[in-house]
Amino acid sequence: MTDKVPVPENEAERLEKLDEYNIMDSAPEIVFDEITELAAEILQCPVSFIQFMDEDRQWFKSKYGLPDDFVETPRDASICATTICQNDLLLVPDLSKDDRFSDYDMVKSAPNVRFYAGMPLITPTGHSIGTLCTVDFEERDITLNQQEAMRRLSHQVVTQLELRRTVVEMDNAIKSRDKMHQELVAEKSRSDELLLNILPKKIASELRNTEKVEPRFYNSATIIFGDFAGFTKLAEQMQPKSLIDLLHQYFSVFDNIVAKHNVEKLKTIGDAYMCVAGVPAESRGHAIAACLASLEIQHHMERTNVQREKMRMPRWDMRIGLHSGPIIAGVVGEKKFTYDVWGDAVNIAALMEKEGEPARINVSQTTFQQVSEAFETEERGEIDSGKKGLLTMYFVNRLKPEFSSDADGIKPNEAFQQQFGNLLRVYDR
Repeated sequence: MTDKVPVPENEAERLEKLDEYNIMDSAPEIVFDEITELAAEILQCPVSFIQFMDEDRQWFKSKYGLPDDFVETPRDASICATTICQNDLLLVPDLSKDDRFSDYDMVKSAPNVRFYAGMPLITPTGHSIGTLCTVDFEERDITLNQQEAMRRLSHQVVTQLELRRTVVEMDNAIKSRDKMHQELVAEKSRSDELLLNILPKKIASELRNTEKVEPRFYNSATIIFGDFAGFTKLAEQMQPKSLIDLLHQYFSVFDNIVAKHNVEKLKTIGDAYMCVAGVPAESRGHAIAACLASLEIQHHMERTNVQREKMRMPRWDMRIGLHSGPIIAGVVGEKKFTYDVWGDAVNIAALMEKEGEPARINVSQTTFQQVSEAFETEERGEIDSGKKGLLTMYFVNRLKPEFSSDADGIKPNEAFQQQFGNLLRVYDR
């Protein structure tokens, strides 16, 4: 072994180029094994190999005549360390007679290598990243034709390396494209999901397809307004985070209830909750659906308040107001979309909520006329609405017993479905 291992002048660049081929420690490949065997056959040598050399080792990509577990050797014990420092074939008939190599362990002791022929594997950029070699344990020489064959075989190795790199790069590009496609699909899915959380499904689809939503007039729909009675006083008694968490719990339950009855949530404003039945998917029984959703909300509030009273906590009661009438619905905003409704029906519904009572459902006469056959109601008298004059109001208390499957009059039974089920079907237009 020599005291100093030869190092190419462009060693740093050479190592970078070697790394680009991603060849070190890769799996065996038949194309390289075939070249190794061919080199041994042409030179009539018992051992042949293709090796690549990094900072501290030579690693065998392919080998002929060497044990399977012979995978690598230290760089400073490799004759190929000298080969990569030149541009042409290194031919040594007898290593023991060459001062450069006579002191190497493999030469002066077992296996006593004598003959060596190594051709550097030079990339198109001029960097020697490895070698194609044949060795023998006896002194010998080779013909000019055999020398030329080694040169050509080394060129074939480099050609295969370039093809291999191209295939790897293409595979990486395909994987990168597929990953990007998956990320785009996932991002679109998240975007669609976010849009559906903001807008009704039908409206979100229209916005995606046309990048705008045309406002629509609906001849009849039912608006639901609800808020918590005495909310200001309740809020003063709670920490901000606890207040928000409790509102979130209530509104999340309301979201599930209204969705179950095909009622579209529009928005929350502070403690106020607003939704609409019959928009954007229309139904003839929108007022009935709105009352069913409102009854279930009030039933949930009552059950919750029973538990709160047991814990000596203040009640949270809702006033709910309903009105049925014509509205205009559409999307407002460009950066932050909001699906909303406009018209006198909205104002009257807000009035019904304002003039209601805690834990009760207050409806206008227009809504009463559409639901009185299915629900038990209670007339409340009239209220002066200003521009609309006197308006009659009613409480909706429960489903009539003949249409209810439970004692509280919340859940419809089979008789209800037979008589009113068709009215509750929704239609897209």
